[in-house]
Amino acid sequence: MMQTVVRTALFVPASRPERIPKALASGADTVIVDLEDAVEHLAKDSAREALCDFLGTNPGVRLWVRINDASTAWHDDDLKACRNHPGVAAIVLPKAETQAHVRHAAQAGIDIVPILETADGVLNAAEIAATPGVQRLAFGSLDYGLDLGLTSDSDGAGVVLDHARVQVLLRSRSAGLAPALDGVFPGVQDTAGMQAAACRARDMGFGGMLCIHPAQVGIIHRAFAPPAADLEWARRVVAVHRDSGAGTFMLEGKMVDAPVIARARQLLQRAGEQS
Repeated sequence: MMQTVVRTALFVPASRPERIPKALASGADTVIVDLEDAVEHLAKDSAREALCDFLGTNPGVRLWVRINDASTAWHDDDLKACRNHPGVAAIVLPKAETQAHVRHAAQAGIDIVPILETADGVLNAAEIAATPGVQRLAFGSLDYGLDLGLTSDSDGAGVVLDHARVQVLLRSRSAGLAPALDGVFPGVQDTAGMQAAACRARDMGFGGMLCIHPAQVGIIHRAFAPPAADLEWARRVVAVHRDSGAGTFMLEGKMVDAPVIARARQLLQRAGEQS
């Protein structure tokens, strides 16, 4: 079965339910309604109620919901609210650090997207990824940098962050999960920086990125879209393989074998095409 392509997962505060339709209309592959960082402590309960009201009056909508982490007083109430609404397609679990955290959240019977954003989360990435109910992993680069005391935007921080990214990618692949999501790029007005970050995430093997503003959606989509020439090549490879049934063949003077065919299918999948 082809995994759902998620290039962009756009956050919107649960405390601002009027913004949810705008986020849904942004073109993002999925919208994450945020009960965690975007909501002040005193507004947690009212934000959860606003989300439930929105889901109740919009039964056709499918959303991801970032709940509050397992150490907070709001965690179980958030899980209960998600469990009661079929419109919640996935629970985004922040500060996922242990398999127990994920198992508890998975009792809601909804796909889980753990965010690895602490040292313990990255060190336990293998067991978290292997937990039943996990759809894909996400990397919380900003919180991870804070947890490790990194100097923002420094070369040293970049090395440490990339080490964690590699762990997220390896554990995702080993567990057979959908492609992981890289963390947010905070510079909303820095389109060049956003594009560079998206291209780098793509080249590293991430399936997409978390994002915080609708203006970032198109930039990320363009970065993750395979070039038209590459797609045409991939279609030809898959067509010849399908029509001939051959596992090895020549195409345009070059040998095509199993890894090349798999690469062609991967490109088509990234573009949302069946192969």
